Amino acid sequence: MLNEQDMAPDFELLDDSGNSVKLSDFRGKRVLLFFYPKAMTSG
Repeated sequence: MLNEQDMAPDFELLDDSGNSVKLSDFRGKRVLLFFYPKAMTSG
């Protein structure tokens, strides 16, 4: 579990165009990660 101000582990996801994006691609830049609980909507 991460705590406030912990360094996030490097991870890789697909963007909305299907391109691979890694957290490490943004090294040296400010990045905001937003986590939210599973939504109860179909959206």
